Amino acid sequence: MRILVVEDEKTLCETIAKGLRLDGYEVDTCFDGEDAWDMILSESYDLVILDLNLPGMDGMKVLQNIRMKDTETSILILSARGQLQDKIDGLDGGANDYLCKPFHFEELEARVRSLTRRRVVQNNLILECGELSLDTKARTMFARGIELSLTRKELGLLEYLMLHQERPVSQEELIQHVWDGSVDSFSNSIRVHISSLRKKLRATLGYDPITNRSGQGYLIGGVSE
Repeated sequence: MRILVVEDEKTLCETIAKGLRLDGYEVDTCFDGEDAWDMILSESYDLVILDLNLPGMDGMKVLQNIRMKDTETSILILSARGQLQDKIDGLDGGANDYLCKPFHFEELEARVRSLTRRRVVQNNLILECGELSLDTKARTMFARGIELSLTRKELGLLEYLMLHQERPVSQEELIQHVWDGSVDSFSNSIRVHISSLRKKLRATLGYDPITNRSGQGYLIGGVSE
């Protein structure tokens, strides 16, 4: 899952990003409203964590701009504006959630989990697909009840495939949602990580649950032919 954190307090912004990266998310950061809007226009994010008091462009204006073109991306307002009317304005403006500063990082983590699951109507902390089970909170993966040792990227790839197991997922989509902005669509990195992940799954399951659909992408579920 790919997240954009927009916060003009640079230390706080980087602290949030670091914590979310440890949770397995790919995180981009931005300290200015206008820069944030440019990034949102050029990149694809599953969630935007948005401060309201921003230089360049106010956070409410960023929110309005997003919702004029995009009703799907989840938006979590994280702001020191804690009055009831501020929350009402933010939620009525199209935000999915509103968290006031100061806050506990554990609560932010829980809200992020809820919002990223909500995009695919996934209400449980545990993702399941056949003999695979992924705990999205503990960041642990089991195959036939055996815990697998996966890298952060491998776990991110598997999580995204399991969240969208009803359809093939293209390499371009995986790059957009599992990698940060430093990887381009011509990178061989994704193939390397997918190959390593499939070997680990095959070693435990005895088969590869990830199949290639020609011209469409990767599909998880079932025994590969």
